[in-house]
This record gives sequence, C-alpha cells and structure tokens, in this order.
Amino acid sequence: MPKHGKKYLAALAKVDRSRFYTPAEAIALVKETSYTKFDATVEAHLRLGIDPRHADQNIRTTVALPHGTGKTVRVLVFAQGEALQAALDAGADYAGGDDLIARIDRENFFDFDVAIATPDMMGKVGRIGRKLGPRGLMPNPKSGTVVQPADLARTIREVKGGRVEIRNDKTGILHVAIGKVSFTSQQLSENLAALMEAVKAARPSGAKGTYIRSVTLTSTMGPGVPVDLVAVQNLKL
Repeated sequence: MPKHGKKYLAALAKVDRSRFYTPAEAIALVKETSYTKFDATVEAHLRLGIDPRHADQNIRTTVALPHGTGKTVRVLVFAQGEALQAALDAGADYAGGDDLIARIDRENFFDFDVAIATPDMMGKVGRIGRKLGPRGLMPNPKSGTVVQPADLARTIREVKGGRVEIRNDKTGILHVAIGKVSFTSQQLSENLAALMEAVKAARPSGAKGTYIRSVTLTSTMGPGVPVDLVAVQNLKL
C-alpha cells in the first residue's frame, strides 16, 4: 500500500472521522485541508442504496450546477445542414457530420469533453460507438446529449455553463465535481444543494430501504469529510 505524504497526513489530522459535519462545516474544512498548489476540484461522493446489477436501479441523469464546475468544457456536436451552423453559432467547439466522424475514427481525435448529436446523426455516430463509449463520450438520450436541432443552442449553453452528468459506478457510488476550492462557500453550497435535489429526484422505483446512505466531500488529493445526511438532504437552493 502506498504511504501518504506529510501534507496529506497533516490535512487528515484536521478531520474528525468520528463525527458528521454540517454541509457548511464540511465545505469550510474541504477548503482548509486542500494543500495542492493548483486550484483543486471539490467533489461529492454519494453512496446509494441501489443494486447496480439491476438496470432499473442505475442512476443516469443530469444536473445544472448554478455556478458550474469551474472547468472549461469543450463541446463537440454531430449535426448536419442548418443544425450544424446553429451548433457553431451557439458556441460548439467542434461541429460536423461525416467528416467529423471520419476524423475521430481515423485519427482517434478526442480533444473534447462532451459530445452532442441530433437524432438523425445517431445512425452514423453509432459506427464509432466502440471508440466513444469506453471514454464516456457517446451521445445518449438519458444524459441529455441527443437533442432535436431546435434544442441545440440551449443544450450547448447548459453544458458549457455547468450541466454535468450523474452516473453511478459499478459499486453504486456517485462521484460528482461540484466546483473548485477557489469557489466561495456559498457557491459550493448551492452547487451541492442542486446535486442533492437531482439525486433525490432520480431515485429508481426499484431502490428499497435507505436511498442515500452516505455523503462525503473532498478536494483533489485531500482527505474525505463525512457530511451529516439529514442536513445535506435538507439543503435548498
């Protein structure tokens, strides 16, 4: 097992692992214990009472964080005709049809964070699904990335403005970036509130018992801070 460095251990010593912090306390502690020289990402990790082996219990939805994630999101759009120009006008970093698909297939071009497609392009995009899928870049209606041409501009603005996908891993845990350490405590609190509302709204009908079992906040390379479940679920925007 790798050993933790002195900076991490010093940060960990500030966290009382025997207690659960209010959201405000947890956010303050995450900011205090971030020791990286760069502007670290603040993450929320939620352990859910779901069985990922059952398709009807998996979580896949989106949430528009009021203050974004602090990350510049590069958007690629698969479209043709008037929709292609609409995507470029709305701020897409890349937009195209057969030419863009060929570039990804031939050159392994993946210099983007989110891919959006109009429904009429999905038959063609499916041909490179084997390359996009493993990277989490395949457009999907459930993640709100397959949209009608009329909705392209709004979707691109939302994605660039802070809309993020929520998807559990194979152990039933959600890992979601809710901002940067440089964000104010209020901004992080409001982003966390938006996340909690989205997660509660996405509860699968097949999930039994306690749905949200634990919430932990952390920063990049920093220690985890356990959050009081009642208080965090009562957060309001």
